[in-house]
Amino acid sequence: MINILVLCTGNSCRSQIAHGYLEHFTDKKKVKIYSAGVETHGVNPKAIIIMKEDGIDISDYTSNNVEEYFEIPFNYIITVCDNAKERCPFFPSKAVKLHYNFPDPAKAVGNEEEILNEFRNVRELIKIYCDEFVTTNL
Repeated sequence: MINILVLCTGNSCRSQIAHGYLEHFTDKKKVKIYSAGVETHGVNPKAIIIMKEDGIDISDYTSNNVEEYFEIPFNYIITVCDNAKERCPFFPSKAVKLHYNFPDPAKAVGNEEEILNEFRNVRELIKIYCDEFVTTNL
């Protein structure tokens, strides 16, 4: 089994979106996806909405702290924001560590549609990254 951890600050948006796409693009019999944060903020409702628009349901995902996963032998750890990369505690793992700093859609300002559009833009960036990650590494 290949274990992949997606790590972000609050495990509410970017890591949850990546978790959803990595599950979508991989074989669940061969790959297990986890997501966590250096903090836990709960899954952002707008992340759930924009993922449903693309046919992926993350409504049952939970926001988890990275410390919950110290015992799991990860093959890959992907940080999706600079803050998580800098703040992540020492992680006892021989995993391949990858990093990409995606914009934080939770910081978007404007009316509801403008904010959702920022979530959609970030979703597309993450979707492309996850697809390329799977194609290149798995």
